[in-house]
Amino acid sequence: MLELTPRALRLLDCYDDGEEARHFRLRIEQPQAGDRAVIPGQFFMLGLPGLGEAPFTYVSPPNGAGEFSALIRRSGRLTAQLFERTPGAVFGYRGPFGKGWPLLLGARRVLVVAGGCGLAPLAGWIEEALRHPAPPHVRVLYGARHAAAQVLERERARWRAALPLIETLDQGGAEALRGSPLAQLDRLFAEEVPQVVLCCGPEGFMLAIAKACVRRGVAVDSIWLSVERRMHCAVGLCGHCYIADSYACVDGPTYRYDHYLTLLARGNGRGALGELGVGPC
Repeated sequence: MLELTPRALRLLDCYDDGEEARHFRLRIEQPQAGDRAVIPGQFFMLGLPGLGEAPFTYVSPPNGAGEFSALIRRSGRLTAQLFERTPGAVFGYRGPFGKGWPLLLGARRVLVVAGGCGLAPLAGWIEEALRHPAPPHVRVLYGARHAAAQVLERERARWRAALPLIETLDQGGAEALRGSPLAQLDRLFAEEVPQVVLCCGPEGFMLAIAKACVRRGVAVDSIWLSVERRMHCAVGLCGHCYIADSYACVDGPTYRYDHYLTLLARGNGRGALGELGVGPC
């Protein structure tokens, strides 16, 4: 039986973290055993009475006390109201939902590519990889429009001390790193060809990165994308997030690239194979 009743979620703290983005520290008031089993890349539904619900990704998964963090970008009525809330406010919570990033057991060379706010769904995976007793060699390639649009400033500061973090900007920054992350792939692949690529960002951006990586020798079944859709129910009932015969809220949001191409070929790809841009959000 599906459980659609929200649980209470309390706002502990928040701070601005990028252009029109805010980092929220939250606590599930009655945590359950399954809350600690969150896989990086999964999502949850956050609701406000009278305004409905919206899906958000976990930046850090819930701990034993039910505390976790999320990055929320102001993009509509519900998120605008969230930005007005102060510590102590209570929201509705349902989750976790969807499929997260793969465990990548045995993979030693991993390239993580993110555009704009797409860094948030990958943050938990990066942190987990760094904590692993035998961590893989992870490189992170992150692109944003300009410096003010970059997110997860505190996390990025920590990662710079632990792994290669390549940051590109469409506007400003060092000349060698100006432009799309796509421009950095030749250099990165010359240094080391990754066994696995994880990517999140605007859909056209992800597909451009995936195609470029395949051309450079990465297997099509070794690339994973996190796909954004309008997830209203999160349990595969409403049909708002379908991609061909797949529901992104249940079968995604993380898709293996070859599987995702098969779905796009069946229809309802929303023009992702060529009509969307390739720049980070």
